[in-house]
Amino acid sequence: MNLAESDGGAPFAARIGRVRARLDELGVDALMVSVGPDLPWLTGYEAMPLERVTMAVVTRDACSLIVPALEAPRVAPRDHFDVVPWGETDDPIGLVVDRVGGARKVAFGDRTWARFLIEVQDRLSDTVFVRSNEVTGPLRAVKDDHEIAMLRRAGAAVDAIASDLQAGHIGLIGRTEAEVSADLGRRIVEAGHHRVNFAIVAAGPNAASPHHEAGSRIIGPDEVVLCDFGGTMFDEWGVGYCSDITRCVWTGAIPAEVAEIYGLLHEAQAAGVAAGRVGVRCEDVDRACRDVIENGGYGEYFIHRTGHGIGVEEHEDPYMVVGNTDRIEAGHCYSVEPGIYLPGRFGFRLEDIVVATVDGPLPLNEADHSLAAVG
Repeated sequence: MNLAESDGGAPFAARIGRVRARLDELGVDALMVSVGPDLPWLTGYEAMPLERVTMAVVTRDACSLIVPALEAPRVAPRDHFDVVPWGETDDPIGLVVDRVGGARKVAFGDRTWARFLIEVQDRLSDTVFVRSNEVTGPLRAVKDDHEIAMLRRAGAAVDAIASDLQAGHIGLIGRTEAEVSADLGRRIVEAGHHRVNFAIVAAGPNAASPHHEAGSRIIGPDEVVLCDFGGTMFDEWGVGYCSDITRCVWTGAIPAEVAEIYGLLHEAQAAGVAAGRVGVRCEDVDRACRDVIENGGYGEYFIHRTGHGIGVEEHEDPYMVVGNTDRIEAGHCYSVEPGIYLPGRFGFRLEDIVVATVDGPLPLNEADHSLAAVG
């Protein structure tokens, strides 16, 4: 899928057109989105999470961005939507409602504050409201060439950081998890990301907690250090794309048991990547990883789904989990990140971002997949 030719090659006209086609398909009259990922994806503008409402309203024949007047200078003008500033004494909810007329069904932003939904519902009492994700989720899940290129750029940046970690160029022993996390965050920004989304650093038994929050524990010798990190890198139109990678290292000589368990995980992750062919079910990627780990005797220690979509959000459609029978499409980008977590002892996770292509799954991360021994 190519970018729109107008507006300097910006993708927004094409995206609004796809939204309108989706509205027709679903029998929905309008889309309303505010804070959250849908707004920048559609307009290139990321709203501040304020008590003052910002709302993009897309109907069959118009697209408007209602925005506080004091924020309007931050909006880059586009050919494909009207900017409607409102002042402190204006009625912004009225401006929103006026643009949908007698809409019978409205898709409302998943991330929009509940207060704004209630205020809109009060004025559109005969209207049915559904989640915006029903409209935008499948559209955002299929990335165009530009989006894939941005995800590749972001992935290459964190790849380089992971390679430094594996080479022992990032100090571990004697530092706290929090210090290493801050170091990773600094490197993420220096590598071209505009912000840090997360930098999990979990050492020793803490690595058995998949979303451990880095703290004051000092990293010692002869233990695992699990690092899962990523950020958001903006394109030339102000839309951010995410990176996400997980690599583990061992601070010393790797014990035989650890090497065996990590080898099983490595095999499972490779199986999950290979399974992600266009046309297969999302749950089949999960099953490919899970089968390897279960057959190796550690099934009960793989306690989360295999993966999630990634794009303007760290986690978005499609999800690689048992029960998701949606079919993988060319342009789907998602993580493959099985884990094995032994409570009180240690844990491992191995993660790449993968893009589905007609020629097969293509990993966007190239950092070494082995368990590196570092000093």
